[in-house]
Amino acid sequence: MLTLFDYAGVVVFAAAGALAASRKQLDIIGFLFFAAVTGVGGGTLRDLVLGRLPVFWVKEPVYILVCVATAIVVFFTAHFVEWRYKLLLWLDAIGLSAYSVMGALIGLEATGSPIIAIVTGILTATCGGVLRDILADEPSVLLRPEIYISAAMAGAGAFVLCHALELNIFASATVGFIVAFALRGGALYNGWTIPRYHPRPGRKPDDALKK
Repeated sequence: MLTLFDYAGVVVFAAAGALAASRKQLDIIGFLFFAAVTGVGGGTLRDLVLGRLPVFWVKEPVYILVCVATAIVVFFTAHFVEWRYKLLLWLDAIGLSAYSVMGALIGLEATGSPIIAIVTGILTATCGGVLRDILADEPSVLLRPEIYISAAMAGAGAFVLCHALELNIFASATVGFIVAFALRGGALYNGWTIPRYHPRPGRKPDDALKK
């Protein structure tokens, strides 16, 4: 089941990357590149942070083949979808939910630290999407008003908490996925946000020097 979570995360992130390539009307190589960067980007950063070398897709190249297959499918089918950006966001939400759990599990296995597990869950879930948006010159998901990183943090945190309560891995992963997807999906559907910073006008230099 955890392997399924892992591959599902790669597939949906790779599809989201390929859809970004379709919006830019790139060729098949562009589709392959965007799919691979989005599909394995977050996991690559996680492995580098944890010192797990070589990174996961070098040990198991099947992950790259999954990205390639997904990119080819999207290349020949994306034109049937008129609302590609909305689909990209929902696929990203699914990938974020799955990868927040997988990243937390790998961080927990590597270090035994719940804090590190939550951090690696966030990195795994969000960095692929960030790289995709930078390459595609799209508005970054980090800058959108809806909940994003908070959903990954909540999913990873729920998984770690359930694991600490000695639930089995399947139950913990399921709870983590549901929590992350409920928050991110609710944010997309209902526009949920968390309070934002509202600056006050700065003081004039002369006033700042007065006691």
